[in-house]
Formats: sequence, structure tokens, C-alpha cells
Amino acid sequence: MTDLVIVGAGGFARETAAAAGGFRVLGFVDDDPALHGTHRSGRPILGPVDSVRAMPDAQVVVCVGNPRNFTARRAIVERLGLPDDRYATVVHPLASVGAGSAIGPGTVLLAGAVLTADVSVGAHVAVMPQAVLTHDDHVSDYCTIASGVRLGGGVVLDEGAYVGAGALVREGMKVGAWSLIGMGAVVLHDVPAGEVWAGNPARLIRPLTRS
Repeated sequence: MTDLVIVGAGGFARETAAAAGGFRVLGFVDDDPALHGTHRSGRPILGPVDSVRAMPDAQVVVCVGNPRNFTARRAIVERLGLPDDRYATVVHPLASVGAGSAIGPGTVLLAGAVLTADVSVGAHVAVMPQAVLTHDDHVSDYCTIASGVRLGGGVVLDEGAYVGAGALVREGMKVGAWSLIGMGAVVLHDVPAGEVWAGNPARLIRPLTRS
């Protein structure tokens, strides 16, 4: 069984630990010194994020970020500079990955996530519980797909796109890089890069300023 260290100690990190049945989860790493030596979900906080470099035999998955800071996952991956083969792909036993689908390194699929057929999911993507990605969807690196999202066939999510809980994206639509789709939004048109869209039907709320 392969050792796994999870970067972060928040909710997504703890959910990933629960999903990683095929790994021996050694614990979490986090840059908050107040957490070092404590435990989360019965597993230790081993030290700061950079300490994974001193654990060459363990695979790593980066589980940070939220709607207020969804570039954090990319920033940590770039900071660590690890080769792709150091990153684990974690698929919950109750997730479903259909024929012809591919999942990149560092990506996590939580319980009930469904990839129906010929779905491409890049590296360091977070797919939350009960999300459904249908045929020929293409999800780029660093995207976040929150719980209950439904993507119609042939949807494209460019790098870093964040699709909020319960959102629906019509077939064939494209969500631009580092855009954010609000909770429960119904996306009927392409979304440009770097914008916040919400509502039913979804519309532009504001440009998105990001680091």
C-alpha cells in the first residue's frame, strides 16, 4: 500500500483522507504552526507544507482552496515543484469512472462523483460529492467542481475554473480560465475568462480579481 501525505488540513483535505482507501494516509501537512503536532480526523499534522520534500517515498495530494481563494492549489503545486509521479490520484470507491475517461495526477474524486464516458479531467482537480460529468467533457488543470454540479455533454472548463455547488452547465458550453460560477447557477452561454457569473440564467456579476 502506497503512503500518502495530504497538503492542507481543512474540510477538503479531511474528505480526501476518508476517500483514500487504497493508500496508507500518513497525515496532513499545513503551514499553520499552531496545528503542528495536533490531529485532524484521527490523523497527525506532520509539519509545514515543504516537509513533503523530505518524504520521497510518499505520494502527495494538494487539498486546499475555497471560493475566496481558489488559486491556492496551483500556488502550492508550483511552490513545491514536485514531478508528476509524486502526485496521487484519489478516487473514492463510490465514484464512477466511465469508459474512455482519464484523470490526471493530483486529482480527487469524492463519493458519488460520476464521469459517464470519454471525460477528460486534468491535474490537481477537485471533484466534490455527487457531481456528474457527462460524455466528452474536458476539465482542465486546477479546476474545482463543487457538490451536485451537472455538466452537460461536451462542456469545457478551462484552467482553474470554479463551478459552485448545484450549478448546471448546458451542453457544449465553455467556462473560461479562472472564472467562478455561483451556487445553483444555470449556465446557458459561454463564460469568458476571469469573471464571476451567477443566477438563473447565469449572468455576469463582476470581473474577478485574483492573485
